[in-house]
Amino acid sequence: MADSSLLGRNDADTVALFALTVYGVVAAACSSPQTAEINAAKRAGTLMKWVKLGLAQAAVFVAIGVYLDKRRWPPLLGGALAAAMLWASYQHALRSGLASGAPGTE
Repeated sequence: MADSSLLGRNDADTVALFALTVYGVVAAACSSPQTAEINAAKRAGTLMKWVKLGLAQAAVFVAIGVYLDKRRWPPLLGGALAAAMLWASYQHALRSGLASGAPGTE
């Protein structure tokens, strides 16, 4: 087992670490919800595919954290909260963008 101090000195640090991990991985795989909304008309076909791929990649890091942290719940909570919020953000961006008549940037 790894030294759990590498994951965070307390539960709040560990929750934040895994929330940021999920946000970082999804950001690397996707654009932003704002850009997704602006260009939803052209990107709707692939937008959620990339969100799902980003969340799957992030889940690997969260699973590693759950394995390494003997408390288990902080990495799981941080990752799950961030994943849920990002999923909701991109779903909202997709719906709003498709409903909007505004021109995209692409």
